[in-house]
Formats: sequence, C-alpha cells, structure tokens
Amino acid sequence: MSTKFIYDNFLLENKFAEELYHNYAKQQPIIDYHNHLPPQQIADDTIFSNITNVWINGDHYKWRAMRTLGVNEEFITGGASDEDKFKNWAKTVPYTMRNPLYHWTHLELARYFDIHELLNENSAERIYQETKEKLNTNAYSCQNLLHKVNVEVVCTTEDPIDNLEHHQKIAKSNLSIKVSTAFRPDKAIYINNEGYNSYIDLLENAADISINSYQDLCDALKSRIEFFDKNGCKLCDHGLDQIYFENFTENEVNLIFKKKRNNQEVSNKEALKFQSAILLFLSETYHEFEWVQQFHLGALRNNNERMLRVLGPDTGWDSIGDYSQAQKLSKFLNTLDSKDKLTKTILYNLNPADNEVMATMIGNFNDGSIKGKVQYGSGWWFLDQKDGMTKQINALSNMGLISCFIGMLTDSRSFLSFPRHEYFRRVLCNLLGDEIKRGELPNDMEWIGKMVSDISYNNAKEYFKF
Repeated sequence: MSTKFIYDNFLLENKFAEELYHNYAKQQPIIDYHNHLPPQQIADDTIFSNITNVWINGDHYKWRAMRTLGVNEEFITGGASDEDKFKNWAKTVPYTMRNPLYHWTHLELARYFDIHELLNENSAERIYQETKEKLNTNAYSCQNLLHKVNVEVVCTTEDPIDNLEHHQKIAKSNLSIKVSTAFRPDKAIYINNEGYNSYIDLLENAADISINSYQDLCDALKSRIEFFDKNGCKLCDHGLDQIYFENFTENEVNLIFKKKRNNQEVSNKEALKFQSAILLFLSETYHEFEWVQQFHLGALRNNNERMLRVLGPDTGWDSIGDYSQAQKLSKFLNTLDSKDKLTKTILYNLNPADNEVMATMIGNFNDGSIKGKVQYGSGWWFLDQKDGMTKQINALSNMGLISCFIGMLTDSRSFLSFPRHEYFRRVLCNLLGDEIKRGELPNDMEWIGKMVSDISYNNAKEYFKF
C-alpha cells in the first residue's frame, strides 16, 4: 500500500472495486447539475489570492467543525487575516477524523495542488504558502480549476430576479465547459417569510409586471421562467421543508395574496394553501418548458436565531428536520401526473429516515415514458458522506433501478469541491466490487462497468440533455 493517505486505491478494498473505478469511473467527465457556485467568478475567470478565499470562505461545513472545536468566530467569518483563518482550519482538520471533511480536505489538496502531506498545525504554514503561490497563477484561475478535474457541465442556482448577466457573458466566451443555471423561486413561495413584500417588489421590477393579485404573481414568475429558458436554463430547484398540498380555490389564494400585499396577517393555514397553489402552478409551468424540477426536502433551517441575526442565513445553523413527507408528496405528484403535467423530477431527502419513502415514491410515477423520469437524488448535505451515500445507493437498489440513477452533485459553494464526485464513484465501485467478491453479483466487468459509467456520467448526460 502507498504511504500516501490519498493513494490510487483509496476506499477500494479489492481487485474488482479497483478495476471498476480505474477502468470505468475515473475518466468520466463531471456533470455537476446542482451547486451554488457564484457565476460571476466563472465569467471573470477569477484568480484567488489564497486558499482561504476559494476553500474556507462560504463553506459552512468547515465553519461548523471549527465552532465545535471552540475556534472563535473572528477566525471563521470574522475579521482575522486569511492566513490565520486557514491556520485555524488546519488546526481543526485532525479533529475531523471520521467526518467526511477529513477525506474531502485531503482529496482536494491532492487533486488540485498535488499536496499529499496531512494538513495540521505543523504543516499549515507550508501548505498555505505553496497553495498561495500556485493559486496566484493563471493555471489556477477559476475556469482552470474546473478543467483540472474534468468538469463538463456546471449548473449554478439563481433567484428569479437575477438578470443572468454573468451566464450571458459565459455563453459568449470561449469556455468549453457548459455553464447553466437553475431557477430557485423559494422566496416567492414562502409568503410568511420576513421581507416577502419587499421581495415581490423586486420581482415586479425584474418581470416588468405590477403584482397586485395572485394571477399577476403567476404571470411574473412565468415571465421569469421564459427569460431563464431563453438563457439556456432547463432546471429548477426548491429547498423546502416538505411538499405542500392543501385544498384551495383560486379565489381563496387570491384573497390570501392580497392580504399579504396589504400588510395584513396571513395565518399558517392560509400560508399552506397559498404555498400549495403556487407550487402546483410552478410545476405545471416547468412541464410546459420541459424543465427538470428538483425538490430538496427536510432541512430545519436557521435554528440559532441569535447567530442568524449576526451572520444571516446559510452560515451553518441548519440541521435535519423530521417533517412528514410521504402523503402530501404523493398527492402533489399524483395531481400533476393526473393532468399529464409531471415533468422530470428529482427528489432529495435530508432525513435518512425518509430514504425508503423516496426510493419507493419515485416508482409510483415512473410511467415508462422516459428512462428514470422520477429520480431519487443522491445523498444531500448531511448525507453526502460515505455512510449516507451507501444507504441511498442501497435503498434505491433495493426498491428501484440503481442502473438508471443520475449520480452525484456537489451542492457546494467552493470551486475545490468537485472531488466529491470522485469520492462518490469510489464508494459506488467499492460497494459493487465487494458484492462481486462475495458472489452476490456476477464477475461480469463489461456489464457492471457499463453500469458504473452510466451512473457516473452517461445517465445524467442523457437525462439533462445539456
């Protein structure tokens, strides 16, 4: 075995796993169909001044670990120098053993910088300086970081009010990597969120439509969908605690929306009716435009109100929620399907207790019209680690067809996160290799290798038609 921690056969425990990974998975391009990368940095081909800027800033996975170790916020999101922030992360890394951060950290150092030294307090200064020297060259520009790991498609996530200027700039450039976007209209759905009316005012300006009624809102959102579609968008995404499905009438929903626009209180029951209506409208519109819709379900967000006030959302204060998912999700999908308006759909759960719920739910609406039309998405957020990936793969295998699965995504804000695809592929190949070794699968490398290639790349290529 190599003395390197990240060596050629990392996570691959037998010769079958090794053959599957090296011959069928390793060289496949990456289609990263959901992430939160800033498109401006791609458009501008940003050169990062140091590793903190590209690796630690914005990464709430790392922030949570540092806070747990007792690192002061000054060295996480505060005013400390970039070098001091990196050194505090380096001090934290040895304590992350058995957390996926330990694996990801060393995979990313190896793949982008050819650094195989373990990151800790003793190596921090050397690694900071070596990565800084490399990052300050054109070879490590934003676009070249994507090229280094064989990225073919990147799909960022934008709000309906976004003018997509950075995507337009990228489209006119010579970049060989396909960069698209996904439409994320959550702020238009959550009617009782603070600042809802202010957001609708921004949507009015973006759509150039006065929004005084529920129909106006629908017209404005459809106008933005048309705009996104003209700019190459073929996906949407929703981050919801659960799918909403309450009975409603158009008149009820219109009155609820007008109450809100008049700054009157909307009850929880009224909010659920409104959210149900707008979600169905959006999904029917996605079908009209032949988009893929994604639903990320089950996060309990912004638990720490004190830190939310200080730092804002998406800064590391979210956790797994225990919402009821099955019944309303079924009714929602069934309503769309009964109208023949169910578009390609990907379901992601954050609570692992819902794995089998999602794995069986997709089978209810895979109607033979499209291969893998309704997908059970990869392990997400707290579940995008070895154990979470394995459990998702097993649930889908046991209750569906893993061979139709469209594989991994990063869901990340960092340009150094793409080795997560490699991590997923190694986990997949080791799982299959182990079953070949035990005789649970045949030693048919041609067929199982094809399945690995399909899950790693080909299925997503066919599904999204980028």
